[in-house]
Amino acid sequence: MLSRLSRRGIVLAALAVTAGVSATACSSTSAASSGAKVVAVGAENEYANVIGQIGGKYVQVSAIESNPNTDPHTFEASPSVANAVSRAQLVVQNGIGYDTYMNKIESAAPSATRKVIVAQNLLGLPDSTPNPHLWYSPRTMPAVARAVAADLSKMQPAHAAYFAADLRKFDASLRPWEQAIAKFKAAYPGTTVAVTEPVGDYMLQAIEAKILTPFTLQADIMNGVDPSPQDVSLENGLFSGHKVKVFVYNQQVTDSLTASFLGQAKKDGIPVVGVYETMPTPGYDY
Repeated sequence: MLSRLSRRGIVLAALAVTAGVSATACSSTSAASSGAKVVAVGAENEYANVIGQIGGKYVQVSAIESNPNTDPHTFEASPSVANAVSRAQLVVQNGIGYDTYMNKIESAAPSATRKVIVAQNLLGLPDSTPNPHLWYSPRTMPAVARAVAADLSKMQPAHAAYFAADLRKFDASLRPWEQAIAKFKAAYPGTTVAVTEPVGDYMLQAIEAKILTPFTLQADIMNGVDPSPQDVSLENGLFSGHKVKVFVYNQQVTDSLTASFLGQAKKDGIPVVGVYETMPTPGYDY
């Protein structure tokens, strides 16, 4: 994935941030202590959504990556993005190389009071973790929500009970998902699936599906590398041989190869489930 993460715009963004570091640090501190809304940023809109669910009326939250019609792997940090991150008192980001532009901006605009939550660190995952799409794992957002509630409570202790109540609501909202996972595992153990990229792999692993697409193929597509002919042939064989029950297709990032897989799956009567990397908006919550 790192090979597809564009680095253009980082220097410009860093320069734009540096110009306002001192003023930003002062305003962030005073806002937190005065009880004003906490200015928060989620690198991906899934994380921003969780911040909003926990912080409610006491946060002003924005998302950096929020367009489900673009390739997040080619995201370029602009001066406006740099400004938003530099102003933030609370930041939630993914890690594992998915949003390294956040680290560069934060380093260019250091703040002693800014809270930065990295999902990768909460889960104790090494940098070498091959699949960065952590928000599809049932483990991720409960941990992120707890960290958000804890940091907000430190920043605005007068509203700690409010944040704790919202955390309970958030955890309760995930129970139908957890119940569905348990039911699927019981009813359809070892369901065979094919995928394009590892976008939904954590979810598939949670339901104990058996992913037959080689990870080498998934990683090549994710990183913009031409897969080997052997892997391409194997993938097509999963459809023509009816070796899989479903095809999980990343409909946010497509190319001629993934489109050919989609056409093959449909031709062979394999049901297709489309997934996104960036949560579609409006009208969706995590």
